[in-house]
This record gives sequence, structure tokens and C-alpha cells, in this order.
Amino acid sequence: MDQMFFEIIGYIASALIAISLMMSSIVRLRIINLIGAIFFTAYGLLIQAYPVAAVNFIIILIDVYFLYELTNTTEYFKFLKMRPEASYLQYFLDFHHKEIKKYLPDYRFEPQEDQIIFFVLRNLVPAGLFIGRIDPEGTLNVYLDFVIPGYRDLKVGRYLYQQKEFFQTLGVKRIVSTAGSHKHERYLKRMGFSLCHSDRSETSNPKYELVL
Repeated sequence: MDQMFFEIIGYIASALIAISLMMSSIVRLRIINLIGAIFFTAYGLLIQAYPVAAVNFIIILIDVYFLYELTNTTEYFKFLKMRPEASYLQYFLDFHHKEIKKYLPDYRFEPQEDQIIFFVLRNLVPAGLFIGRIDPEGTLNVYLDFVIPGYRDLKVGRYLYQQKEFFQTLGVKRIVSTAGSHKHERYLKRMGFSLCHSDRSETSNPKYELVL
């Protein structure tokens, strides 16, 4: 019985380590890796494999250190406006084409002069791209809100939608986004959007709104 219990702990630890390596968010990777290392440390102690326990205890300390750094380091965000015909914009969209399709399968970039296009810089890294258009009623329709892998800890999105004064200076009264997938829908809810019943039809994807 004890041997089976020990093996289960080892399997759980292995699974957690494997899952952590599949995380696109560095914070999630560190958290899940930390939990896996805790299980592996316990496993090593239980089967008296002390080198295994020692190595994983060191991994625990490393994960704790980097999690502290990630959550306590001051980061800088800034918008960088782009022209629809900008070469770098097209290169960015082409490079991340497959990743964008995972969240917005129907999205296709159609450059127009009246579109609002800007990158969200995170420590000068173009971590996010926003594309939308304001209608005459003051509704900003979001065409694309994309964050590159490695920066999906919601900080870019929170910064974006907290800049209410920025949007209001553009004449925006509310922001509307169509959920292109279940992941995208969960993201919108976490950003403070609510289901927009008036704009929803039975054949289309649900729309969410953020009133400024």
C-alpha cells in the first residue's frame, strides 16, 4: 500500500512538471513547476532518494525566487500607434498568424485609414497588438486584441482596458468585442467585459461590452 502511495506521488510530480513546460505564461510555468517540485521533494524523502529530494528542494527555492521577481518587479507599459500600411505591423501579423487563429479563427486583417492600431509595449517589447474602429455612436469595435506567448499573465490586457481616459479622449463610450473562442470569452470576462444581450444574434458569436 505504501509503495503504491509513493508511486502515485511520483506520477503526480512528473505530470505537473510536464504540464508546466506547456505553459505559455512564465508565471503559470513557475507556479506549476513549483508544485511539481514540492511533490518530487516529498517523493524523494518518502523513498529515501535524498539526492532527488535535494535537487528538487533547490528547484523550489529557484521557483520561489523567480516568482518573487516576476510579481514584484516594476514593469513599464506604453502604447505605440501604428499606421495600417506599416511594414512591421504586417510582419507581426504574418509571424503570429497561427497563434491568432487559435483565439480568433475568423480574423483577417483588412487595413483601413480610420482604424485604431497600436502595440502595447511591455518593457519596450511589443507584447500586445490592438486593432479596432470607432463607430459614430462612440462604440469601439475590437477587431483584434492579441498578446504574444510568454506575456499572457493578463498584465497587458489589464493595462489596456484600464486606460479609460485614453479611450475617452478618442470619443469612445463603450468597447465591444466578439468572443472568437471559449478562451477568448474567458479572457473578456476577466477583463471586466459583460455579455451584450442587445447586440447578440442566434447565429453569431456572443458579444461582450465594457462601458467606460
